[in-house]
Amino acid sequence: MTVCVILAAGEGKRMRPLTGSRPKVMLPLAGRPMLEHLLTAAIQAGITEYIIVVGYGEASVREYFGDGKAMGISIRYVTQKRQRGTGDALMTVAPLITSPFLLLNGDMILKADDIRAMITAPAPTMGVFTSTHPEDYGVVTMTGTIITGLEEKSPRPKSDLINAGIYHFEPDIFGQLELITPSPRGEIELTDALMNYIKVGNLHGMQLSFWADMGSPWDLLGVHEEMMKEIISDEQGIREDGVVIKGDVQIGPGTVILSGSYLVGPIIIGSDCTIGPHAYIRPGTAIGDGCHIGHSSEIKNSIIMNHTHVPHFSYVGDSIIGSGCNLGAGTKIANLRHDKRTIHIGGTDTRRRKFGAVIGDDVLFGINCSVNVGTVIGNHCRIGPHAFVEGIIADNTVIR
Repeated sequence: MTVCVILAAGEGKRMRPLTGSRPKVMLPLAGRPMLEHLLTAAIQAGITEYIIVVGYGEASVREYFGDGKAMGISIRYVTQKRQRGTGDALMTVAPLITSPFLLLNGDMILKADDIRAMITAPAPTMGVFTSTHPEDYGVVTMTGTIITGLEEKSPRPKSDLINAGIYHFEPDIFGQLELITPSPRGEIELTDALMNYIKVGNLHGMQLSFWADMGSPWDLLGVHEEMMKEIISDEQGIREDGVVIKGDVQIGPGTVILSGSYLVGPIIIGSDCTIGPHAYIRPGTAIGDGCHIGHSSEIKNSIIMNHTHVPHFSYVGDSIIGSGCNLGAGTKIANLRHDKRTIHIGGTDTRRRKFGAVIGDDVLFGINCSVNVGTVIGNHCRIGPHAFVEGIIADNTVIR
């Protein structure tokens, strides 16, 4: 029986402010934490025994997944007390591993068929994927099925193959990790240990059919868009007369869709929400539990987390909004440049032509606020009435 180790200890600093109160692996995709989607694929591949390495925000992971019995599996947890790299995280499970095992980064989405194929691959094997922007990842070169090189984030990548963060290892990987020294950033890097395998021509590569990594909020939204296309309708709430629903829509228990509202799937609405009256919810939108989308508000292709309110006359497009936020009446979030060029955030190209804002938890807006494209607003900010907001706004900022 193959044991699957999942690394889920990191904060995900590039996901800030969304990771201010939750670990990266618990960010929602199509209504469920990204880690749940990964676990589901691994379960479909036939794996029943898991060890999850937790650290930052570990309580939320433990509470959500428990011992795994609800999913028909066994989960054990190991804590990485300090985030000192992927190699250090893997070393925490060494006392529990006595046979070949699967290792997965917790912040990606895979298909069950690829995981199943990795289980039968010779150890050590690394999963590789063809990327359109390999310079953002660890670049892999191969001869046949043997990996001949691995270079982190090269400005001039030697191939379009990247390290996908899925591995099949023998327990001897722990001996390799004991031989390496901390990297310049003070971390024990798993990739440094892999170089010892590469030098002797012993690291195999397996091409994946599908892979999705979420390094930044715009990556999260892109993967979310694709996953939403696969949902199946499930209405458990109350729909008043005069509501129009088209396409696949999931509505949680206790949710009320008020008269005049118009919903076009794929849409996910959590439990105990109030939608409308006369709300317009457009495709790709996932709304968490306990939310209120009010009169004449329009939401398009966005992730809205638990207990956030968009009461009335507001527009949210292609955005990610944290939990416990409130948009004052008439608040608008722009999502498209006049010149139709891709949107940059902090000097980074999102590669998206449409992208609104990333808003942290507990952000309160006054009435008639305007938020420009590519804006990032930190946690616990207070935005006064009629404010125009753009750029990167730090946590706890007050804008009057």
